Amino acid sequence: MNTSVAPVLAPARDLVENWMRQFQDWLCHRLETADGSGAKFREDAWQHAGGGGGLTRVLQNGAVLEKGGVAFSAVWGQMSEPAARQLLMPDARYFATGVSVVQHPRSPMVPISHMNVRYFEAGNGEAWFGGGLDLTPIYVDKQQARWFHEQIQQVCQRYDSSYYPRFKQWADEYFYLPHRQETRGVGGIFFDRLTVGKDGSFEELFAFVQDVGEVYGRTYSTIMRQNAALPYTEREKQWQLVRRGRYAEFNLAFDRGTKFGLETGGRTESILMSLPPQAEWHYNLTPEPGSAEETTQQWLHQGVDWV
Repeated sequence: MNTSVAPVLAPARDLVENWMRQFQDWLCHRLETADGSGAKFREDAWQHAGGGGGLTRVLQNGAVLEKGGVAFSAVWGQMSEPAARQLLMPDARYFATGVSVVQHPRSPMVPISHMNVRYFEAGNGEAWFGGGLDLTPIYVDKQQARWFHEQIQQVCQRYDSSYYPRFKQWADEYFYLPHRQETRGVGGIFFDRLTVGKDGSFEELFAFVQDVGEVYGRTYSTIMRQNAALPYTEREKQWQLVRRGRYAEFNLAFDRGTKFGLETGGRTESILMSLPPQAEWHYNLTPEPGSAEETTQQWLHQGVDWV
């Protein structure tokens, strides 16, 4: 382990890193099973310039998943002064480990999904957890969106009754495209800088993050199975490409993980794993009045009470 990072939390750091590795294995197996085609995640190991590295796993051309990524990393070093200021860090030394997930299905009836769980340690010994998960349907199914939020709410309730309303609002605000004045999808939860000792014990916060990762694996694999065989038309496929474009806009312009990875010299292929295999942009495209596309657009705003 790199000695440039304060060693006070090394046992906790190792515990989290080991779980992140195991979680990547578990989630990849679950997604491969739900895809059902026999397609496997291809693994690509890489090293970070400062120290550490990661395993990026990508599944392409499956029966359900056209492109899916599950990336693990554990990296350390010293970030640039601008990046440290942005993260409000008095000490630019850091250690970070996490798993980042984005799934782009083949069918427009299966939602795009995202999940991230992470642990961060500053050089002065301060440590915190972050994460989140959200669903981006091409066509919003109200009942399915409600069920998705109910599963997340149940996990949050086991730890703190304030978690779901707080983190759901945070997701509404975070997964938002201000230039489009629309949310990325039906949301979920988002949380950052849950600080060890301030917001809970290490054990409590770590257990919560573990459950967030696992509820994603259970809910999304269920949705894959439920929606994979639904019929769709070429028109619906074209709308999927437009919505994928919105997804790419968010990830490139606003996503914190993308910015952090690029600013700290991360591996470009792994950072941009989240982008869809194909997307389209059309000038001044407006859904037809009364269409399913217009109905979906009407759901894409902050503050929807799904539960």
